[in-house]
Amino acid sequence: MQLKTLEMIGFKSFSDKTVVAFQPGITAVVGPNGCGKSNISDAIRWVLGEQSAKHLRGDKMEDVIFNGSESRKPLGMAEVTLRLSNVKGTFVSSEFGHYQEIEITRRLYRSGESEYLINRIPCRLKDIRDLMMDAGVGARIHAIIEQDKVDQILSTKPQDRRFLFEEVAGVMKYKARRQEALSKLESTNQNL
Repeated sequence: MQLKTLEMIGFKSFSDKTVVAFQPGITAVVGPNGCGKSNISDAIRWVLGEQSAKHLRGDKMEDVIFNGSESRKPLGMAEVTLRLSNVKGTFVSSEFGHYQEIEITRRLYRSGESEYLINRIPCRLKDIRDLMMDAGVGARIHAIIEQDKVDQILSTKPQDRRFLFEEVAGVMKYKARRQEALSKLESTNQNL
């Protein structure tokens, strides 16, 4: 599975439609301070389901919507589309297993409404998370490693490192489903 393109409209500093094409073998996004490098990684995190505004370097989720500048008005919506290629056979347990490319889209409106789409078909956040866990990319998105994270990963506790390995191995999908089932059972017991 490879990142093919990242399309952003109204996301953080990208007010106009911006498409980043990832060529095979790309290992880094380089540029001067303030050019939007971190916003690119934030966009990938966000489209794959990040729910914490703090992990996206903001105070509230609406901070991802372009807030305007001296020469531009604020926008009412942020949209990010991530196109993944070479995915055939990656998503074994889902209906997307036979596709060569998959497109994941997330939209957020100033009203607080949000939309999620897989191949332009409306879906739930849970569907995107399940799809990505099927591919071995979990909620903490280990595939995006910031500059200071490498040392943090190497010096972390064995339990935390195990979590990372389980996420890569695809075990987290089953642990998340187990936790969800236990939560439902607890809720049912409370209702009884």
